[in-house]
Amino acid sequence: MQQIGPQRDSAAWIFQTWAAFVLSIGMTTAGIVNLPVDAWIKGFMGMGLTFSVGSTFTLAKTQRDLHEAKRLASRIDEAKVEQLLTQHHPLK
Repeated sequence: MQQIGPQRDSAAWIFQTWAAFVLSIGMTTAGIVNLPVDAWIKGFMGMGLTFSVGSTFTLAKTQRDLHEAKRLASRIDEAKVEQLLTQHHPLK
């Protein structure tokens, strides 16, 4: 059976994703703050930004959990098939 180790991201990739996140949130926040509109409109847009970021994290976590569950189920199925094959080897 093939052993698959955990996936590791490079330090450069991790830095790039955090930098993109911080820049996008920072620049969007600066844009909302500098809009020439009433405070309640800025508040509404800020609340929308906050909920969008939160739901994005929730969606990403859910997708990761689903992927890991499928990998685990796949590994269990592979182990069962391998056990069946070793028990019923035709050359024994």
